Amino acid sequence: MTTMLGQNQYGKAENRVVRVTRDGGTHHVKDLNVSVALSGDMDDVHLSGSNANVLPTDTTKNTVFAFAKEYGIDSAEAFGIHLARHFVTSQQPIHRARIRIEEYAWERIPVTDQDRAGHSFVRRGQETRTAEVSYDGEHWQVVSGLAGLVVLNSTDSEFHGFVKDAYTTLQETRDRILATEVNARWRFAWTGGAGQEPPRWEESYTAVRGDLLGAFAETYSLSLQQSLFAMGSRVIDGSAAAGAIDEVRLSLPNKHHFLADLAPFGLKNDNEVYLAADRPYGLIEGTVLRDGAEALIPVTD
Repeated sequence: MTTMLGQNQYGKAENRVVRVTRDGGTHHVKDLNVSVALSGDMDDVHLSGSNANVLPTDTTKNTVFAFAKEYGIDSAEAFGIHLARHFVTSQQPIHRARIRIEEYAWERIPVTDQDRAGHSFVRRGQETRTAEVSYDGEHWQVVSGLAGLVVLNSTDSEFHGFVKDAYTTLQETRDRILATEVNARWRFAWTGGAGQEPPRWEESYTAVRGDLLGAFAETYSLSLQQSLFAMGSRVIDGSAAAGAIDEVRLSLPNKHHFLADLAPFGLKNDNEVYLAADRPYGLIEGTVLRDGAEALIPVTD
């Protein structure tokens, strides 16, 4: 035989579950996209087609919806922990569960009719909250995140002193727009060991989002790489109150803004009018670690 089975997993992807919690006339909405991946003793189903160790993917889908009712959804991370623990501890052939979650936030629409004030919502913000929970029966790994958070500084950014070769046409600048779409993932130090209290997931997300925005706004940037490091460092240095964070991985596409050429119209463009280009774009990626921590968030899936 010239082939062998390598790493594998299976599950149900993109289970869209919306949980409405009714507190009298005031409702609370949690809107999640949940993907389940399970691995373990699955050689036989690949090599012989035997399903003896296979929990159907339809069952994993049903579990997501049943748990939304039974446990509610306090946070994406807590819900993922409930699911991962269940799959690993209830099915002997399953040794590891990975739960990935995207959360879509809603806020109430202000209305004058107070009888309707608690249950009308509008999607909030541009970013999507994410969470990935992995469990192997002993240890947890929780990676929270956000995607699609668009930010812009209209000044306090430069780019100069870079390498130039025969194909370089970009001009140096001492004042530019710096804009990017923040895609961030952060790994908690918490692993579920004895005596470890779980982080305060909701509080932590708010704090990390604020740290990312604060560092972007407050860094006088000579490069987007410099901003990336400042943002990741702010998250790690400021994370202790809501659960220590050991690793932050950032992906920052540079949303280029080029000065528009107004000379043909006899007009001077004093860093006032820009052409916003969506592609091609520079892609700046990097990881910031707490001293002594190991990089565990994968670069790619």
